[in-house]
Amino acid sequence: MPADPARTAAPPVYAEPSLLLVLTLMLVGAFAFVQVYSVQSILPQLQQDLNASVVAIGNAVGATVLAVALVSPAMGMISDALGRRWMVVLSVFLLAVPTALMTQVETIHSLLVLRFLQGLAVPGVTVVTLAYIGEEFRGPAMVRVMSVYITGNVLGGFLGRFLMGHLTDVMSWHAAFGVMAALNLAGAILIWRVLPPSRHFVPNARFSEELKALKSLLRNPAVQAPCALGFTVLFALVGVFTFVNLHLAAAPYHFSSAQLANVFAVYLLGVVITPLTGRFMPRLGMRRTVLMSVPLSAVGVALTLLPSAWGIVGALAIASSGVFITQSATVSFIAQRVTHGRSLASGLYYLAYYTGGFAGAWLGGVAYSIAGWPGTVGTLVVVQAVGWVIAWRFLR
Repeated sequence: MPADPARTAAPPVYAEPSLLLVLTLMLVGAFAFVQVYSVQSILPQLQQDLNASVVAIGNAVGATVLAVALVSPAMGMISDALGRRWMVVLSVFLLAVPTALMTQVETIHSLLVLRFLQGLAVPGVTVVTLAYIGEEFRGPAMVRVMSVYITGNVLGGFLGRFLMGHLTDVMSWHAAFGVMAALNLAGAILIWRVLPPSRHFVPNARFSEELKALKSLLRNPAVQAPCALGFTVLFALVGVFTFVNLHLAAAPYHFSSAQLANVFAVYLLGVVITPLTGRFMPRLGMRRTVLMSVPLSAVGVALTLLPSAWGIVGALAIASSGVFITQSATVSFIAQRVTHGRSLASGLYYLAYYTGGFAGAWLGGVAYSIAGWPGTVGTLVVVQAVGWVIAWRFLR
């Protein structure tokens, strides 16, 4: 009798990642996030020039993360059917289009629309890359590569804020958006040239199977708990790094856009901390890592109430470090525990994650309008406490 192909087929080979591939995936992460939070360092200037309220200017960040949340699940289904690499390259390119159009913005409403359009392109990078990493690597190698990719996310988040803040110190913010658009175009070309095609991707073009996978994932505790935790993680990160700019631009600090950009240098701690997380996390465990990192972040948020500007910057460093560790552990948890419909699972995670970011930008603004910076801090700490309970009770 002929051998059963299912029994005789050789298992897929998962080679150790090359340095070039690791660096490329880090750059993919950077170009995904270089636009998402870029406006944070110039929010006080945008608020003044566009005559916007605190809540409206907070939505200049919230509009982008809301779009990311809405598109992420669908992008997972599309990618599971059509592929990985080409979608990543196209999405990085499409990020440049609304960014270039921001050079013509004159009202807060037009800015919000273009920021929303930016967010529509981001899941084609974030969701698809998570699936790419989950398919191409296994075991400790997957955790290390995922940590490096998250490091790229951190680097991109820093560079967007840092570049916009310093560019507006030497040119108008309209012209600065043109420079940022050119940066994304260069990134798309670079990724197209060096990112290898998928070796282990198996397309699934049957929509009925995707719906079955969606129902299964929605009932899967390995997806539910990280999604709920992810909501609280970005709620805190967006809330603290959006409205601390208004806090530091006001009396008695009076920070300029360039000085606010320099504050985001604390993000560079994530470039160091996140790869280290990939080394100790397999030994410590995902759950235990999260149970330590969430309180670390909450303490940092609370310490931003210190009166000293240097004390606030140090507190932001602590808060962001805890968030980076939590994020790395959470996405690694999903990549390890979910074996079918990885891109769709990633999309569901980012739906919850970025919905949390939108909620943080909106509710953080409402709290700031009512009770100033202490009101925003109190709101964020409460949500982080909820995240810790979720991890303690459900992240197994």
